[in-house]
Amino acid sequence: MEKNTEVLRTEGDINLTKTRSIWQENHLSKESFEFINDDAKYYLHQSLSTPCLNIIEKSYGIYIEDIDGRKYMDFHGNNVHQIGYGNEYVIRAVKEQLDTLPFSPRRYTNKVAIQLAKKLVAIAPEPLNKVLLAPGGTSAVGMALKLVRKATGKFKTISMWDSFHGASLDAISVGGEALFRNGMGPLMPGTLHIAPYNSYRGLFEDDNGRFKSLDYLEYILERENEIGAIILEPVRCTDVHIPPKEYYQRLRNICDRNNILMIFDEIPTALGRTGKMFTFENFGVIPDIVLIGKGLGGGVFPMAAMLVKGELDVAQDIALGHYTHEKSSLGCAAALATLHYIEDFKLIEKANQLGEYMRIRLKKMQEQYEIIGDVRGIGLLYGVELVLDRHSKEKAIVEAEQVMYKCMEKGLSFKVSQGNVLTLTPPLIIKEQELELAMDILEQSIQEVLAK
Repeated sequence: MEKNTEVLRTEGDINLTKTRSIWQENHLSKESFEFINDDAKYYLHQSLSTPCLNIIEKSYGIYIEDIDGRKYMDFHGNNVHQIGYGNEYVIRAVKEQLDTLPFSPRRYTNKVAIQLAKKLVAIAPEPLNKVLLAPGGTSAVGMALKLVRKATGKFKTISMWDSFHGASLDAISVGGEALFRNGMGPLMPGTLHIAPYNSYRGLFEDDNGRFKSLDYLEYILERENEIGAIILEPVRCTDVHIPPKEYYQRLRNICDRNNILMIFDEIPTALGRTGKMFTFENFGVIPDIVLIGKGLGGGVFPMAAMLVKGELDVAQDIALGHYTHEKSSLGCAAALATLHYIEDFKLIEKANQLGEYMRIRLKKMQEQYEIIGDVRGIGLLYGVELVLDRHSKEKAIVEAEQVMYKCMEKGLSFKVSQGNVLTLTPPLIIKEQELELAMDILEQSIQEVLAK
């Protein structure tokens, strides 16, 4: 069977390029190649991962370290590393839980699961007072879609093109990334899509600040009465797009007027990343359902949660989740420790303080280097868009990949989204001098690529 090796550059940097091969040849040892070849031999190949880039042996604090002893500041981390790797709170909590309750069978609850639910409700705005746990973010998305059908009696949803909500069939149906959807045949019915806020800004936002994409949404709702919910990322994490408050306030009003539930997928961005515990707190609205995950497990255990308004507790006669590891004693211990650490060490305040430093540095780079077409960020989440021409905004795809590998040579790791956006998500525990070093590495790498 002939293999199609052409991969879309949407979610992240891809694993089949010549630039990657050159970097590996110049930096990996014979032992590393042997491990990588074994990995590729036994695992199914897929874009973004297998074949893999390198072999990681250790992770600690803000760093990952390969088997050759080379360490990298990790500004990617799959967004599980808000509190860093090997966090003392999380490791201690999980070890203690292993000694008493390593697994909690379904049908039963456990103390730490109850404590976690109480904590999640306590830190969320009052209407969000019911919780359901899941072993991963994609599973939480599935639970939300099922709850919408049960609560509203409607099966259709609206979501955004280019959005990412997970890799399962239901999640890619509401998701909008071609990399996951293409070639999959019929997807889940009733999943309608509209253009996201950032698409064709000249068309979708006029001089009066009205958002024409939302005009189109209202046009749809005037003609379609089977829509139960709209699901979207309040901040798109891949290439970092941040609508203004007015966008979400109008969207909330549209949902209320049409009796449509609003689902915010904050799986990669909640828990302090955007300078607030929950991303929606930046926009002055409260969703009906909010999904969190990734960093909830403290970089140790896969864990996700769905928080909903109490009025949506309407599904006692069906199983929304009932996953084997739903109220995982280990996962709940890790999550509870994570939340306490964020509060005890004031990581949200730190994200805002260091995020402002990051903004200033990146904006100065944008002024100095024509290749930087845009800098977008909130808290400690930034996207640096590289372009060949600022007027046409033609993507600097080759250069973006070169900058990434130049940075890796110097000990800084991140991913590239949409082919030309350097996506920077440092751990919230990062020290100011470490962040300064990372910005120096990025600037030096841009200079070296431009000097070629």
